[in-house]
Amino acid sequence: MSKFKEAFKELEQDLQLSKNEWVRLDAKRKLLTEQLEEKLNALDQFYDTKDTYEKARVLLQQSAEYAREQAKQQIESLVTNALQFIFGPLFEFQIEIEEQGNKPVAEFYVVSDYEGIKVKTKPQEARGGGVVDIVTLALRVALIETTQPKMEGPILLDEPGKHVSGEYVLYLYEFLKSISTMFNRQIIMITHNQHLAQSGDRAYYVDIRDGISEVNRTDNA
Repeated sequence: MSKFKEAFKELEQDLQLSKNEWVRLDAKRKLLTEQLEEKLNALDQFYDTKDTYEKARVLLQQSAEYAREQAKQQIESLVTNALQFIFGPLFEFQIEIEEQGNKPVAEFYVVSDYEGIKVKTKPQEARGGGVVDIVTLALRVALIETTQPKMEGPILLDEPGKHVSGEYVLYLYEFLKSISTMFNRQIIMITHNQHLAQSGDRAYYVDIRDGISEVNRTDNA
């Protein structure tokens, strides 16, 4: 009988070890799943940003020389205004167009002034991810306003300024409001940022309960 007890005890110990191992592996699986989701979201944002840059390049490349220069100045001005509105006067957006194989090729740069020294970098290499967010946002608005025939309708934004630091969020939603007023366009956005959500004339909070989305209007008065 004692042999059965010992065997049973060994089985219980093996079972507990297996449970502990399962808990460890399950925790690791959850962590890897979360990391994978973060990387996929970052990849989606990268492709979204790349797509915006490519559309701006195509617009500049396909325009006639005079129209290209006009579009270039308008885009530079709008993106520069966005950067300066949010981050201060030491930022500037520049577009350089070169002929490569009888084809105009546009490159985008953010110029920063550090104690009198001009530093020119690609937007994705500029200070912090917030700069990329603002450049991409302003480029989208510029494309909507300069593309012919002009596109009508609201501006749809998904997590605008996702990487913009909290200290600049106030300026971001003031910029969005000014864009809405300037171009007479409604802005519809999805955001997890409470400050941005509160900046809208009308806001809705979406909560998921038991797999069902519940939509409730919030009071921004």
